[in-house]
Amino acid sequence: MRAFLCPGETMAKTSETPVAGAGPGSTFRDKLYTSRTLILPDSGRALVVLKQRVSVPATDAEALDYLKTNEEFELLQE
Repeated sequence: MRAFLCPGETMAKTSETPVAGAGPGSTFRDKLYTSRTLILPDSGRALVVLKQRVSVPATDAEALDYLKTNEEFELLQE
């Protein structure tokens, strides 16, 4: 897939440094796919898996419950 930019636009860059205000959370490894979009059954919210990883904040009980009880994901120790 190729992205096209308008003159004067730049692509966003990823950073390894934590985002200010981002709280602690949990990261899970997807055992089956390197990328996909998960739709949570109760709320219909989307979680994005990139590079076999999906991270959720510690306060997101619905996402944590879904990922912990689904055998396609494994909690990573950080």
